[in-house]
Amino acid sequence: MNVRQVIPKDTIPSVDDPQFVPSYDGPGDDEVIALDIEGTARAYPIRYLHYHEIVNDVVADVPVAVTWCPLCGSAVVYDRRIDGQTLEFGVSGKLADDDLVMYDRETDSEWKQSLGECFAGELQGASLTVLPAAVTTLAAFEESNPDGRVMAPPGGESEAAGEGDDPEPIDYDLEPYERYFEMDGFGLGAHRGTGGREWDADGLDGIEPKDVVLGLERDGVAIGVTAAAVESAGGVLSLDVGDDRVVVFATDAGIHAFATPGYSFDPVGDGRRFSADGTRWDGATGVAEDGRSLDRVPARRLFAFAWYDDHGADAFYRT
Repeated sequence: MNVRQVIPKDTIPSVDDPQFVPSYDGPGDDEVIALDIEGTARAYPIRYLHYHEIVNDVVADVPVAVTWCPLCGSAVVYDRRIDGQTLEFGVSGKLADDDLVMYDRETDSEWKQSLGECFAGELQGASLTVLPAAVTTLAAFEESNPDGRVMAPPGGESEAAGEGDDPEPIDYDLEPYERYFEMDGFGLGAHRGTGGREWDADGLDGIEPKDVVLGLERDGVAIGVTAAAVESAGGVLSLDVGDDRVVVFATDAGIHAFATPGYSFDPVGDGRRFSADGTRWDGATGVAEDGRSLDRVPARRLFAFAWYDDHGADAFYRT
């Protein structure tokens, strides 16, 4: 793992006292990280997270860290509790294999965001628990969560708002990573225009470094499923991850994974719904027209190169 200091600590400010509003001023196709714990549904707009990367929140009495690394396209929600201690996370200014390095303010230990593992400091070797969450559109979140709340713009200054290392006032209408997401290159060098990394992943023919992957881990088994693989299977794919059977849907509102009840799902053809057991199911929410719902499983959403950095070529789903 290659760790390097890129910008000063905390010049990208975490959100430690998030506020929530019933509606969002941006377009409905803006992406959010959606989280629902015991019926409390919240959406964290990625438009805001570009400038903050970490939100320390408490949802239904569960302390959570909503984390986002723009370079890796990595969205993961973690439980902030470790051995009875609740941690608060900040942005260290370091990168590990082009991924955000978080630090906890209690011990100053350092954590790789995409893995949720502590690699330096007092808590070295500890791992955070991944919670069920999803990257979806604001419109899909509002449709399935009419009483859900959206994080309000935190405001302030961030290093991501300017060209240098010093924080500058944030304008959330600007998207600092738009060009990066559209280019073929990947990693910090590509983002900064100083040269990207080489994609030399043996055995991954047909997979591009910034293909979207849903990373699933159970019982010591890690499988990364690309959105393209699910789309080529008709938009729905069932697979075993450790001892669990999981169904993955690729929809017009992102890629989503649920514990399967054993049904065989068939696409309806509208890019969103799938028929099974006498009803139709929304692949983005897991909710059926007859009121039943599937249980979302913990997962990481990230670019293929980041999953490869963490787990290697053998951890990709292959037909």
